[in-house]
Amino acid sequence: MQYATKKAAVEINGFLKRNYAILLELVGKNKTQIKVYRNLLANKNFRFKYHTHLQTNSKGKTYHYIYDLAWMPFSDDEILIIRKRNP
Repeated sequence: MQYATKKAAVEINGFLKRNYAILLELVGKNKTQIKVYRNLLANKNFRFKYHTHLQTNSKGKTYHYIYDLAWMPFSDDEILIIRKRNP
């Protein structure tokens, strides 16, 4: 049982790393946010169900975080990608 758990953890961590790399590639090192089409992420094999945590803002919009980067559905076709600012 431990082997299966470790294998699943390694697989999920790989998905998180891949998703993070995709978001970082799109937002770049200097931008704090960018809007992209959902199919751009899908074409890069972004796995929408894998994230580290969720945050809901005061308007009820949910951000799906992968460490310090997050994405949020902006419309049916667009995704907003943001970088969390350090205080």
